[in-house]
Amino acid sequence: MYICICNAIRETDLRDMARRSGGCAESVYAALGKRPNCGQCLDDANELIAEERESIAPATIAA
Repeated sequence: MYICICNAIRETDLRDMARRSGGCAESVYAALGKRPNCGQCLDDANELIAEERESIAPATIAA
C-alpha cells in the first residue's frame, strides 16, 4: 500500500527505513531521498513509523 502518493513511498519502504533511521516522517523521507510534497501523508506516516519502532523495541532491549 502506498503511504505517500506524491513520492510513491510504500508502507514496506517506510517500515524498513523506520527501523534503520531515527526522527519523524520528514527525516525518514529524507533518508529515502524524498521530501514531503502536499503533506497529507505525514500524520499516517508518523503513526506507522512509531508503530514500527515500538514493535522492534523489545527485540532491541533483549539483545
